[in-house]
Amino acid sequence: MIMIKAIIRPEKTDEVMEELMLAGFPSISKMDVLGRGKQKGIQVGTNYYNQISKKLLMMVVNDDEKDDVISIIMRTARTGENGSFGDGKIFVMPVLEAYTISTGKNQL
Repeated sequence: MIMIKAIIRPEKTDEVMEELMLAGFPSISKMDVLGRGKQKGIQVGTNYYNQISKKLLMMVVNDDEKDDVISIIMRTARTGENGSFGDGKIFVMPVLEAYTISTGKNQL
């Protein structure tokens, strides 16, 4: 199994989650996060923001579903035809074990 973590623009969250659900991926966790990328923040007029509000989406999928999920997130979270700085990042990592708390069973 694979864990996918996507940090995206807050205004894209509902659209991304809806597309994932329509594609058969309803299980997702969502968190508010603050951070910055290579640009080290953003300056708007005289105001400098070194921490920018983003959303973190996390989900665990089967290995063979990874490419579909990444494609949906990339397509839906991108702003404009070619994307923009700050559209986000996707991280992919293996899941070694997963337990259901109520039953104590390993799901892998």
